[in-house]
Amino acid sequence: MAVMATHVITGAGSGIGAAVARRLHARGDDLVLHARDAGRAKELAAEFPGARTLVGDLADPDRLSWAFSHQSLPGRVDSLLHVAGVVDLGPVGELTPKSWRHQLNVNLVAPAELTRLFLPQLRASRGHVVFVNSGAGLSAHADWSAYAASKHGLKALADSLRAEEHASGVRVTSVYPGRTASPMQAKVHLQEGKDYDPEKWIDPESVATTILMSLDLPRDAEVNDLTVRPGN
Repeated sequence: MAVMATHVITGAGSGIGAAVARRLHARGDDLVLHARDAGRAKELAAEFPGARTLVGDLADPDRLSWAFSHQSLPGRVDSLLHVAGVVDLGPVGELTPKSWRHQLNVNLVAPAELTRLFLPQLRASRGHVVFVNSGAGLSAHADWSAYAASKHGLKALADSLRAEEHASGVRVTSVYPGRTASPMQAKVHLQEGKDYDPEKWIDPESVATTILMSLDLPRDAEVNDLTVRPGN
């Protein structure tokens, strides 16, 4: 990656997204951090001095284009990092359409829409799109249907985008972390009725290392799919 590359990042407020943002910020790259509302944008701007923010609700992807039309978009984008996600566990017999739609919108439809909106800049820079997927994007277990469906869909989105944009020089990487110590994982354990011990799971910094590796890889190679599992 060139010095002062510009990265658009969702989910930079916690977990993997925050770890990635800290690493890129520390090395002097230009950050454009997505926030769901103005209050969150102010918090991110304070945490990452010099970073720009972009406000839009991923749960309402139909309005992202309208929201962005009232803000200043970066003229150059070297990478688009889809890290934000939501999870709501439950058996198929109990999950409501509202729960399905929320997870599909945030985890799948919003990344597709963000990618569409930034594709012109990504093509111009021969940039990189990174989808932080999940082990649930490769196999689905009981009570994980809606989340896994959204992540299986995210894999399909990434695979199609990679085939479509290869000639444009846009690289596409899917990262499939196993359970990672984060606020989302704490929520999952609460929903599962289990005690949460972050020491048992992957440190977000370790996942960030794999993401930066894919970004920094020389142009003669591309990481398509990268699975990261707990080492303990």
